[in-house]
Amino acid sequence: MAHVRIARSAEADLLEGYVFYERQQAGVGDYFLDSLYADIDALALYAGIHPKPDGILHRSLADRFPFAIYYELKGEVATVVAVLDCRQNSASITDRVG
Repeated sequence: MAHVRIARSAEADLLEGYVFYERQQAGVGDYFLDSLYADIDALALYAGIHPKPDGILHRSLADRFPFAIYYELKGEVATVVAVLDCRQNSASITDRVG
């Protein structure tokens, strides 16, 4: 079982997603955070099974929102470094996680 950490950069991504969805409809931002934190918590059990599209970071796709969770696994510690909207331009995602 891995220990899961969330880097400040990923916390900022989560806050940005929260604000976006909360502006769409009150309460959806909370649902977004609950869903994404559940996906992140699952890394305690499943860290390391996800593909590494860039050869460096693992990418786990969120269950309920079009977001990807990028993390690195060192020993027993999974560190989430980015939580990005998959609808972005792929070059923007590569710049952010590269």
